[in-house]
Parts: sequence; C-alpha cells; structure tokens
Amino acid sequence: MASHRAAGSGETEPVKPTVEPPPTRWRLPDPERADADGIAGVGADLEPGTLLAAYRRGLFPMPLGRRSIAWFSPDPRAIIPLDGLRVTRSLRRSVARYEIRQDTRFADVMLRCADPHRPGGWITPKFLRAYVRLHELGWANSFECYADGVLVGGLYGVRVGGLFAGESMFHTATDASKVALVALVRWLRETGAALLDVQWMTPHLRSLGAVDLPRTEYLARLDRAVRVGLDDRPGSTLREMDRGYA
Repeated sequence: MASHRAAGSGETEPVKPTVEPPPTRWRLPDPERADADGIAGVGADLEPGTLLAAYRRGLFPMPLGRRSIAWFSPDPRAIIPLDGLRVTRSLRRSVARYEIRQDTRFADVMLRCADPHRPGGWITPKFLRAYVRLHELGWANSFECYADGVLVGGLYGVRVGGLFAGESMFHTATDASKVALVALVRWLRETGAALLDVQWMTPHLRSLGAVDLPRTEYLARLDRAVRVGLDDRPGSTLREMDRGYA
C-alpha cells in the first residue's frame, strides 16, 4: 500500500513485508573477479530472483549495448555512512520547505530518472519493468519530494535486510533530491539498516558525505547487512545465489 508523510513529521514508515520470488536459475559471477571497469560478468536476466541474488552478492546490473546486461562490482565501492550524511544549514531549510512521500509514485520516479535528456541516462524500459516488479514484491522503494503538490525530486533503490542499494535520483527544484536522500537516511537509521550503497563515487556524492570502500571491505559489510532481519522472514534463504550462470 502506498504511504506518505511530511519530512519533518517525526513519523517513520515500517519496512514493508516482502514476497520472496522463485530463485534465480543463473550462477552469478564472483564480484571479486570483476575487471578494471568493474564488470564481473555479462548475461542472465532481470527476473526478481536474479536481481535479489545479485544485490545479496554485491553485484548490480546496467545495460551493455542494446540487449546485454552487465553485472558490476566496482572497486572501490562508494557508500554513504548512515551517521555521516552532511546536512548543511541551507539543506535543513530545504527539508522544511518540501513534502516527502514514500512509495507513492515509484514508477514515476524511475521514469524521471530515465529522462533521455539527462547525461549518462541508462534506465531502459526493460529495467523499468524489472524494478517496478521488484517494488510490487516489496523489495524496492522510492522517496518522492513535492513542492505544492508537484513532484520535483526523488530517488529509488533496493532494500534487502539492512542494505539499501541506491540506484538513481533526480531533481527539478533546488535541493529536492538531497531532501529525498535526507528522508531515506532517516528511514534507514530508524528501521535498523546498516549499509547505504551508492555504487560509484562522484563529486556530488562526496559533498554529501560518501566515502570509498575497498571491494573486500564492502563485501564483508554487505554480508552482514543483508542478513539483518533474515530470521524474521520465514522461508527466506541466501542459498539460492549460485544456481547457474550463462
């Protein structure tokens, strides 16, 4: 069910129940054997079970050419420490100015992130369908930023236990995506998350407090993070990760 709240309301949305999909039929590549560009393998599919197995393993997908899927494991890997987000005085004022809603317009946030006029756009219709399906199963979340009822910024990503893998963000008003990030970090801290993965470092992310981790350290933290709350989900298991890869 969609939900919303004001950024300064003091309320926190719970982690929604998830539906564990059928396990992937692929054996995913070893993230520690990625090449210099961070590509660990090419192929497989974007079925929910494949995506979850990949995130649990330290991989994330991006299109490669017109049809292929590449699975990335960058070294170093950028994260934002949940106690290290830099919130400036001006950003605090922006937080008070906007309204934040959670999981009310997931597909719209993805579509805005996929705007072909944005430099480096990579979100294809196939990726949109795959992540909307993951959202419907409870594994992907969006945070939407509104000004006077108009969507002006947001972000989306995948939540697996204590991991949140941030995928993309957008804004059409000053600080709107940053305000969505402030709301995300607050939600993660208050719901027991341990790791906010932002993939590759950029000057923008560094200004917000992102740091680089060596791949080995990231994978060690990931292993602990994805197990957060695992015992509370009957029938959930990590054993399906290595079913075959082509």
